[in-house]
Amino acid sequence: MPDVTVVVIVYNDAGRLTRAVRSVLGQSLRNLEVIIADDGSTDATPIVARGLEAADARIRYLRLEGNSGGCSAPRNAGMALARSPFVMFLDSDDELPKHACKSMLLIAERTGVDFVTGEVTRVFEESGTSGLWYPDLFDEVRVVEGIRQAPGFLHDHLSTNKLYRVDFIARHGLRFPEGIHYEDQLFTAQAFALARNFAVVPWTVYLWRLAADPTRLSISSSRHRLENVVDRIAVARLIDTFLTESGNGDLRPVKDEKFLRHDVRLYLGDLPFRDKSWVERLAAELTPYLEEVAAEAIRAVPLDERICLYLLRAGRLDEAIECARTLGRPSIAPRRVTRVAGRTYWGVPGRGDHIDDDLDVSEWRLDDQPFSSAPIRHEAAAVTPAGPLLRLSLRTYDPARLLSGSERVSAHLLLSPGLTPLKIPFQYVPDEQERDVYTAEIELDLRSVPLSVKGFSGRRHPVVVLERLGVKRTDVVLAAADLTPLHAHASMHATIAGHDVRVACEGRGLGRLEFTWARSGALARAESFAPLLRPVRRRIRQAHRRVTSPRAKALAYHELLKLPVDDTLVVFEALEGQGYCDSPRYIYEELIRRGLPLRAVWSYAGDASTFPAGVSLVKRGSWGYVRALARARYWVDSHGFPSMYAKRTETRYLQTWHGQAIKHMGFDMAELRFAGPQRQQLHRDMVSRWDVLISPSEEFERTFVRANEYTGDLLKCGLPRNDVLVRFDEPEQRERAQATRARLQIPVGHRMLLYAPTFRDGERSSGRSIRVDLAELVEKTGHAWTVVVRPHYYERFTPPRDLAHAVRDGRAFTDLNDLMLASDALLTDYSSVMFDYANLGRPILLFADDYEEYRTAARGTYYNLPDIAPGPMVTTTDELANALLDLDRVATVWADQYTRFQARFNPHETGHASKTVVDLFFEGGNR
Repeated sequence: MPDVTVVVIVYNDAGRLTRAVRSVLGQSLRNLEVIIADDGSTDATPIVARGLEAADARIRYLRLEGNSGGCSAPRNAGMALARSPFVMFLDSDDELPKHACKSMLLIAERTGVDFVTGEVTRVFEESGTSGLWYPDLFDEVRVVEGIRQAPGFLHDHLSTNKLYRVDFIARHGLRFPEGIHYEDQLFTAQAFALARNFAVVPWTVYLWRLAADPTRLSISSSRHRLENVVDRIAVARLIDTFLTESGNGDLRPVKDEKFLRHDVRLYLGDLPFRDKSWVERLAAELTPYLEEVAAEAIRAVPLDERICLYLLRAGRLDEAIECARTLGRPSIAPRRVTRVAGRTYWGVPGRGDHIDDDLDVSEWRLDDQPFSSAPIRHEAAAVTPAGPLLRLSLRTYDPARLLSGSERVSAHLLLSPGLTPLKIPFQYVPDEQERDVYTAEIELDLRSVPLSVKGFSGRRHPVVVLERLGVKRTDVVLAAADLTPLHAHASMHATIAGHDVRVACEGRGLGRLEFTWARSGALARAESFAPLLRPVRRRIRQAHRRVTSPRAKALAYHELLKLPVDDTLVVFEALEGQGYCDSPRYIYEELIRRGLPLRAVWSYAGDASTFPAGVSLVKRGSWGYVRALARARYWVDSHGFPSMYAKRTETRYLQTWHGQAIKHMGFDMAELRFAGPQRQQLHRDMVSRWDVLISPSEEFERTFVRANEYTGDLLKCGLPRNDVLVRFDEPEQRERAQATRARLQIPVGHRMLLYAPTFRDGERSSGRSIRVDLAELVEKTGHAWTVVVRPHYYERFTPPRDLAHAVRDGRAFTDLNDLMLASDALLTDYSSVMFDYANLGRPILLFADDYEEYRTAARGTYYNLPDIAPGPMVTTTDELANALLDLDRVATVWADQYTRFQARFNPHETGHASKTVVDLFFEGGNR
């Protein structure tokens, strides 16, 4: 008897059936069977299926007499034939990862649960990208003892990412409802409600492919069909009936919330791209059922979605369409708001004395939002061709009043159709009819569009860049949904290298203004021969990759070492090219102050805008970077130059490192200590390139220096980046702090808390290092404190819209010193920023709710944090708020411990480290 049966359903999908079946036959679990359930296909599917059956005894082919029109009938038929104790379902256009069956089977057998559910990876074939299905649900291996222990799993309504016990299905008579789409939702709701327990695994067990071909859209991707809305509502009603009749009516609010957040939300996002009659029909079908949805479910969805639902139910369809563009996009404002009696409402909240409280958006605090994140709305009202020009009429809706302040705001339109962006400055004019609305007329000269000789085929979306007090923000330009597509005049072909230009509304997402360049004339005819040239082009691309590969650059670097060293060249790099910051910045500025006969080149990895004007830049990993490293007399960095580039003997390498160590480093890390000889030697080779290492303390030497087996020279002078912190009371640093607070718009009288946690190993870009409940913190301290969140650059974070009045995003400041100088206190966890911040002498608080987990993780720490902490270790947001509201007392209590911390970790910090480094490394015997 096979261990698992996989039912593969198919209808007229001969081209993809083999791929799906092979993903099952190739499973690491070999003892399984495949049932191909054909829903009456009329193409070559029967031929393909019988061929697969003949080739492998594990396959059985079942063909239904006629097409049922859905997934239920073939699944039910296949399930009835299953010989295994466990069953899974697979659609013919999708795949199973190699270990899906075996990994879930092992969990099921070990735990005895009724079914196992796992993560789904959605593969978007058009873009080549992928995403996870509700990743917050699938965060760890666990057994859930009934759905009430974790009701959020009602959002996991797919049947295909689960391994079911056949006796569980039989015991409850579970079948997919026939004659209706979205059958998964009822089947899985029943399974979750009836299961005694179920297991969860965090790895991908199903690959859900979303086809790029619009003629082959799946049922779930065919939202333009109104009958799909009818089916979703019908299934929702079936679930309601089941929950009531089975004694599970208390789950209805959770199911209703899922219906709003998933099913309804899909259609709301489509509103701007459907005609008025479609929207009217959607409202007619949806509104009656929305009246039955639990009130607590409506309150649980985001405010912008509640507003959209209200407008739809109220028949205000044009406003609902306008609102739909802002869903989940806090930087895009409504066209207008109304302020009445201290409250703020979306649009026009009523007629006469009537006020629609459902449109109250006061919690967004629009009047208190910072310039960098306050919502604004740019719309292209018209695009008019005039010979080689396009005249763009722009309307900007500014309910947060960013453009009306006393500080001047500069604006330009940015278009990037080729290698060089096109930047067009413009001026706003206040609208004479509407308050908080501005207009601008912008001319795009298509003759200046920087298309290359090869031309351009693709899309480009213009953006508006606003700047005030050194803070820049970039916002999309929306297009009216009925914006008439424009085609370039024949006379424009020559000016843009034989291309037609089309201007229209993007047909999805935000509905951005979209420019499309397409080849025309002779170039278009030449492209018809492109398929014949594909083999040649493929060989050219392969040759190009070989020539520009890291290996090719490493070989070229070796040859460049034969050239003489450039005694004047210094290559600077900070944070692996992240920007102009850290100790390399302050060493560079000391060199400039002295006017030494040296030529500096800075490495950058992404955005070069953080570097001052006049600084010579070279992109990290480029050919220019390779040449600079090979010829330079000096290397200065804070992390490590790429290992493939060996240092020539004439080059002097100054390693500044980016902080003292709390967690294990170098060979103290298990992953390196137990790595193979080759990996360990690579690390030794990288460290051996360092000629001089800066040391801020004896503790640094006991931990970092020892752990990396470094035996070279030490400069015991403190970190150059800390000089400005030690000298924080000087006028220059005070001005820098004031400028930072102005950029962040810290309210007068508020204190500023810098929240700078470190990342968690294995959870980069997860957002999980932001562990403080910011909403609770703002509620308790927002009247006195503004929180500036500066996550590690490995991390990802965006302040919630309803907290932006009291929470700022500090990522725009490449140099952390700007934020430290401007702050009144530091909140961190296990980041080495605490060592730097102690030079200011200001309070430090530690949010350590996961300390036991962190210190006992694979990496480990050098210190027991309570033994060295310079401030209180809090584990709840309530404790943190209490400490902030009584910070002066807290600082007094911790004064002695703080002093010991400073003496232990900052003994070499005098405020003159940069001067010492230049004296000894560039002007002393090292030179």
